[in-house]
Amino acid sequence: MVIVMNKKPKRNGKGSLLFSIILVFCILGAVVFSVARKTSREMSESAINNLSDSLALVKGTIEAILVKEAEFQDFIAQEIAVSRDPYGFIRSYNKNHTITRVSLIMEGETEGISNTGEPFTENDLDFSFGKRVGTMPLTQSYLNDMGTWAYTMKCPVIKDGKEMAALYIEHTIDSFEMILPDDLYDGKAMLYVMDSKSERLVLKPTGMGERDAGHLNLADFYRANNIMDEKLQAKVAQTIRDGENIMFYHDIRNKNSLIYMWGVNDGAFYLIGYVPIEAIQQEGRSVNQNILIVVIVMLIAFFLCCILYFFSQKQQETIRKEQEAEREIYNKQLAEALHAAQIASNSKTTFLSNMSHDIRTPMNAILGFTTLLSRDADNPVKVREYTKKITSSGQHLLSLINDVLDVSKIESGKMVLTIGEFTLNDLVSSVDAIIRPMAREKNQIYHVTVTDIHHEYLIGDETRINQVLINLLSNSVKYTPAGGNIWFRIIGQKQRSAQYEYIRIEVEDDGYGMTPEFLETIFDAFTRAENSTTNKVQGAGLGMAITKNIVELMGGTIEVFSEVNKGTLFKVDLELRIPSKQSDEQFWTESGITRVLAMDESADTCKSIEMLMKDIGITADTALSSQEALEMARHAVDNGECYQAVLLEADMDGAKTAEKLREIIPEAVPILFLTSCESDDAHREASPAENTGYLMKPFFVSAFKEALLGIRLSADNHRPEASPEEDVLLKGMHFLVAEDNDINAEILSELLDMEGAACEIAENGQLVLERFERAAVGEFDAILMDVQMPVMNGYEAAAKIRLLKRPDAGSIPIIAMTANAFAEDVKDALNAGMNAHVAKPINMDILKKTICQYIS
Repeated sequence: MVIVMNKKPKRNGKGSLLFSIILVFCILGAVVFSVARKTSREMSESAINNLSDSLALVKGTIEAILVKEAEFQDFIAQEIAVSRDPYGFIRSYNKNHTITRVSLIMEGETEGISNTGEPFTENDLDFSFGKRVGTMPLTQSYLNDMGTWAYTMKCPVIKDGKEMAALYIEHTIDSFEMILPDDLYDGKAMLYVMDSKSERLVLKPTGMGERDAGHLNLADFYRANNIMDEKLQAKVAQTIRDGENIMFYHDIRNKNSLIYMWGVNDGAFYLIGYVPIEAIQQEGRSVNQNILIVVIVMLIAFFLCCILYFFSQKQQETIRKEQEAEREIYNKQLAEALHAAQIASNSKTTFLSNMSHDIRTPMNAILGFTTLLSRDADNPVKVREYTKKITSSGQHLLSLINDVLDVSKIESGKMVLTIGEFTLNDLVSSVDAIIRPMAREKNQIYHVTVTDIHHEYLIGDETRINQVLINLLSNSVKYTPAGGNIWFRIIGQKQRSAQYEYIRIEVEDDGYGMTPEFLETIFDAFTRAENSTTNKVQGAGLGMAITKNIVELMGGTIEVFSEVNKGTLFKVDLELRIPSKQSDEQFWTESGITRVLAMDESADTCKSIEMLMKDIGITADTALSSQEALEMARHAVDNGECYQAVLLEADMDGAKTAEKLREIIPEAVPILFLTSCESDDAHREASPAENTGYLMKPFFVSAFKEALLGIRLSADNHRPEASPEEDVLLKGMHFLVAEDNDINAEILSELLDMEGAACEIAENGQLVLERFERAAVGEFDAILMDVQMPVMNGYEAAAKIRLLKRPDAGSIPIIAMTANAFAEDVKDALNAGMNAHVAKPINMDILKKTICQYIS
């Protein structure tokens, strides 16, 4: 009985301890829950208020810029109103980093002039947007000639109470970036400027956001941030149409974030993006205080728990188990890190191994044409043709190497386009030089067609377009069995603007095809189709990702259609700017060619010849049969309007038709045979007769010109004389060259010697500086400067030369010649005081043009 009474208090003591612990935790839980609710409520309110204030500030700043630009435009309009020569006033205005074009159209006229001197019309500007800055209409955002996003405002020019003209000023959207905050929420916020009509994202300020790569449009923004709720998207679309603001919460990369879409200038532009809630919390004192309270309460709870359980017999066991658990987690993390490192290493090894195949493709063309060059060394026509194709393949090989070195920039969206004028003929020829030998090696039939093209000379990034075509066509060759077909088509589409050629590029094959599952990931990096057949094909898995990136960077689209064992079709749509003046007009004028006759059984080929010749002002009469061609030739002679050149399809009894034509037209009229491939048979058929030659399909004006020059060369039996510009451009000049590589120095010295120029080589920047210091004024015409050199690099040498107290120190042209060929390298060279940048390997045509710009 006594024992029973002694045990009861022990059980009551344990029960009291357990009850105390439960009570303490209940009290602490209630406190924490109450504080947490208060904290959550204040965090939400603080997030919305803080972000609203920040966006209102950004909005006000942009609207202030627009108002100032409108006021400035109104001021310019007033100046024009009192000017005696309005057009002269416009031409005298120089563009800057914010205003790229100023144009004027007089009242009652549809065409005016820009400060660049080019004609200007309102047709290419879209004012249907309905937005205004004050009273001035505002266009939809668009890509201007420099490849940057811009917009134009229209202002009437009022004189004596009447509107005498309309003033158009083009502003770059990049100018917004200078006044926007550099690090909104310490750089954790993402901010874009969006054109509300096209929903294109036209600006992302530097330093904002966790990712450098910008989205293209609102749909990409949705996909990138997994905003796939259709109802939410519809609500956002309605909000943008109404010009209102909207905010909503969404998880982005496992972070609770506040997404905003804030209208600027009555909804003409929108500030869109998101900011993690945790970034906003840092700016609210009340939120921080509440968090501090929660932390203090949790610490008190922790210490109370430690005190209450200090005497527990299971404490040591618990600690031991925790240590073992931590050790297991740590070991697991080490294993995962090791596995990740192994995967990364294997991926790098596989990538480098696969890239070797892509590099060998143009190398195969170079070595093959080198072999042909040694065989046909006595044939000057073929020597020029082979060297041209070797150069083209070498340039493609160089572009591949640049892609390998620049792959990180491609993935981060920092690729830069190099815009320039090019011809479709050169583009097709350079691709043909690489792809046709690959197809011939696998006994494949390679078809090339060009139809409905109005302009052969275009403006764009030829290297990047070439890279896209090589990627697509080489894949078709690789993934098509022997004896298959490869189709390469360039098709002109209906022009949307008179200043742009809208083309569609199609690459089709009847090869292995792809599964629907692989089509979903075809444009992801390091992905390749996997099956028993295609596993034998080598590849890096980067081609399609790079291709899509390039196409979208040029403002185009790419689509793919494929079916297993039936083939694949790629469609690429591009809009390329048309030069203001097509080239080679002087050649046709001096040649006296105004009318040609073309015979081909393909109506599409005849139509292409007619359109391309019409573009340079030459009439092309076409015939679909030899009989029709002969009748047209007789009729022209009878009317005293003989053709100055004739094109005949070689496969349509071209030789017999040529013999009959010679009985009708004079011997001096050149006859060219159109061939579907560059074969020796076609060459033998064209070459015996005098004043004849051959021309590969598809037809291009520039290729036609080269063929005519080839006929003249054969007739004169000597190499054509160089143009005066090429002959005397560098003749007699003296250059100071900085080059530490003996081989490169020898090559450059020989190239300059071929041009009639002399040079003096210095091994580093210090020697160049000292030699120029000792030189007489005018002793050197220019300095050709390498960059990476011992003792003193090219940047330092150029900067010190510019500081010398010599009359020519600031005027002598300094041209950087270096293998550092990225956009930032060009910028560094210019910042160092150099005049221009030429990338290695040296292209003499580019070097001569560059020198010509700075030496009269």
